[in-house]
Amino acid sequence: MPRRLNLAALTDDELQRLVGPDRAVTLLPDLSLARLEGRAVPGPTVTETLTPQLLEDRAWGATPEQARAIGALHQDLLGIAAVTRGTLYLPGISEVRHVRAYVLEPDVSAALRWSETPDDPAHGWPFVQLISWLRDRASGFACVLTSSARTPYAPALSEEIDVHLHPDCPPPDLLSAHRAHVLRHGRAQKVQPDVDWVRPWQAMHALNLTAWDRRGLLTE
Repeated sequence: MPRRLNLAALTDDELQRLVGPDRAVTLLPDLSLARLEGRAVPGPTVTETLTPQLLEDRAWGATPEQARAIGALHQDLLGIAAVTRGTLYLPGISEVRHVRAYVLEPDVSAALRWSETPDDPAHGWPFVQLISWLRDRASGFACVLTSSARTPYAPALSEEIDVHLHPDCPPPDLLSAHRAHVLRHGRAQKVQPDVDWVRPWQAMHALNLTAWDRRGLLTE
């Protein structure tokens, strides 16, 4: 049975990033009381397994501006030899659920993410994520995640993920930064061409579930 995010266990900053400042203000009185009483406040559903749904490709974007941004990022990714693996709908905590999947050989999986129905236009703006899994964990990290998102992740990700935000960074520069971040830890695992694109993202999700469970962020 899917669990839910416990809003009462989030920090105030995480709450604002997750639901937006206005809704956070309306929720705070009940959350403050719940914290005093040791009571959970169920939020979005958190599944154990990522379940991407392949979509037929079309002209994406909730607005003309968003559509142009998606198209520009896609072309930039193709320009750095990214190979597309299709467009997916990926349910999750965030409302940013549309994903165009890519692989950048030899060691990077990429995602172009946006929302077709954003409650807050800032949350739905397209951004790119790059992930590489490290060959060993001698540095204390399992993987490196580099993103051009404008806002930090909510809830905060696992301490085993080396997270780097470069807001609105163009994909070529983002890739250069990502490879530099990976190099600090050693070498990354190679991406196998025939492996399901979602596998590295599912592994990162599992790290986050463990970290969130430890913090008391998950409730039945």
